[in-house]
Amino acid sequence: MATPPPSGARDARMNSASLYREEIYTDRAAATLRVLVPVTKDGAPDASRPTLYMGEAQILTNVGPLPISFEIEAKNLSEAVAGYAEAAKAGVEHAMRELQEMRRAQSSSLVIPQGGMPNLTGGGGGGKIQLP
Repeated sequence: MATPPPSGARDARMNSASLYREEIYTDRAAATLRVLVPVTKDGAPDASRPTLYMGEAQILTNVGPLPISFEIEAKNLSEAVAGYAEAAKAGVEHAMRELQEMRRAQSSSLVIPQGGMPNLTGGGGGGKIQLP
């Protein structure tokens, strides 16, 4: 049976007051930097909102590469490039903490069987607890 789309997907609309133009910069080795420039609904630069700088990196795991995204606090592209390494380190550390927390939660979760317990006594109890 198909799962219905989330309610937000049926009413998907873009917020024209929150538009950004995306520019991508890379060193073609490891670093990717996305610059989100705020624009008006007509596409003109919107000086009333700050430009956002987002870094991207990957870490290799035993199940494949894991993409990491992180914000870089900067006022211009030059500052974002200079701050990339430190922000990437913090982003990877944050991702590792989240992975450890997910592993911890997964290992401590209880598995509750669905339905009745099998008859373990041979007495035909069907897994129901009986008290004297």
